Amino acid sequence: MPSRRSPLLVSLDMLSLDRDDDTPLHRQLYNKLRQYIHEGKLPARARLPATRILADDLGVSRNTVVAAYDALLAEGYLESIPGSGTQLADIPRSLFQQPAPPPANELPRLSQRGGRMARRAMDQMIPGQVAFHPGYPEIGTFPFATWARLLANSSRRMNEDIFGYIHAGGYPKLRSAIADYLSISRGVKCDADQVIVVSGVQAALDLIGRVFMDPGDEYWIEDPGYHGARIAFSNAGGVAVPLRADQNGWALEEFAGTRPRLIFVTPSCQWPMGIVMPLETRLKLLQLARLHDAWIVEDDYDSEYRFRGHPVPSMQGLDESGRVIYVGTLSKMMFPSLRVGYIVVPHPLIETFRTVVSATGHYPSLPIQTALADFIGQGFLAAHLRKMRALYSRRQRYFVKLCRERLDRWLSVDEIDTGMQILGRFRQPFDDGEVLKVARRHNVSFVRMSSQYHHFEPQHGAFFGYAGVNFEQMRAGVERLRKAFEELDALGEG
Repeated sequence: MPSRRSPLLVSLDMLSLDRDDDTPLHRQLYNKLRQYIHEGKLPARARLPATRILADDLGVSRNTVVAAYDALLAEGYLESIPGSGTQLADIPRSLFQQPAPPPANELPRLSQRGGRMARRAMDQMIPGQVAFHPGYPEIGTFPFATWARLLANSSRRMNEDIFGYIHAGGYPKLRSAIADYLSISRGVKCDADQVIVVSGVQAALDLIGRVFMDPGDEYWIEDPGYHGARIAFSNAGGVAVPLRADQNGWALEEFAGTRPRLIFVTPSCQWPMGIVMPLETRLKLLQLARLHDAWIVEDDYDSEYRFRGHPVPSMQGLDESGRVIYVGTLSKMMFPSLRVGYIVVPHPLIETFRTVVSATGHYPSLPIQTALADFIGQGFLAAHLRKMRALYSRRQRYFVKLCRERLDRWLSVDEIDTGMQILGRFRQPFDDGEVLKVARRHNVSFVRMSSQYHHFEPQHGAFFGYAGVNFEQMRAGVERLRKAFEELDALGEG
């Protein structure tokens, strides 16, 4: 009988580990051995050095080598053979030969909805720039110590109400706190059951689109208007019908012959114009909703920040027929990464929305919700809003003053009564995309006014968020904008 050969013992003399690397040593060893196997540098059935020997060669503990070997054994790269030690498994080389990835145009196609979502420009801030980002609140003065204490208290409540799959529509105490707040501050007519807590306004709009829109259904939406609503309703198959909004108001008379399923408006602070919908227009819109058997979606963003006069009550508070679905957020009152919003729905829709929220997972964590309930219920939110109202009013006045002093040659900026952002209108026929391109070279950014239009001839201008920018940053940002405009002038003369 022929004698059985012992497996070939491989040499790992060229193997080394980097102690300055943040990757743990056992993981480095695992990665290198795995790489050798994939590249064919270690033949099948080859025997690896004993763990003690390899540990001595590498100057590491035996446990480091044992951990790497164990990981490779668990994944099937190695085999432990009694009497022969540890050796490579007999894996066909063809399994390691991966074809080159196909070109992007040969990959399986996206759905129409996926394609629309993938083409949407990402809304993000760029490090190192003074970002006049619309909708971005003041962060530095938020009472994070209080919030951390409430969150810690919430996490210590060891019960199934907090840590189980319960209350998909929102934690009862938070729903009650939101209902009380909306009733007092916004004139919303609701009880706690009507409040549906969700993970932000975009989640709210996505849910509304799913519940109400069928492919081909028309929806009215302001133009210029909020792009997030357009995305949500179009993704649900809806067809946008533009509702013209400008300094003259909302052009409801242009809608002959259309029958909307939804009507999306921002009546308390129109996005992006910052105007307030008159009472007569609100009542007319409620009549049209009843006439067309449609739902009105009222996005009440920034309504908390009114600097002159009395707050304008919500449209929902005027509704006697239960056709208004009210949407709001706590993230802009507190901090953006909180990702908590809410929907106030008519009573017949409560169970529908709770079920859909549960099915989609569009709800924030319950420990955060309980902390929020305490933050509102103990008066911290009201105190913070009072401070922010005064601060944002000062910042708006200062920003307008700076613009008039340093940018008046190129830009017209006026104070407005409400909101966290303001429009700058060009005095010259600039393309706002070109202005933004040059501004970013000077490390300052804003949002293009033209990007808020989707149907009508766009106006060009700069949409500035001032609320989250302190005075020093404002001065620096305005000076950078001045340099950008001066560069544009020089290019024009050239």
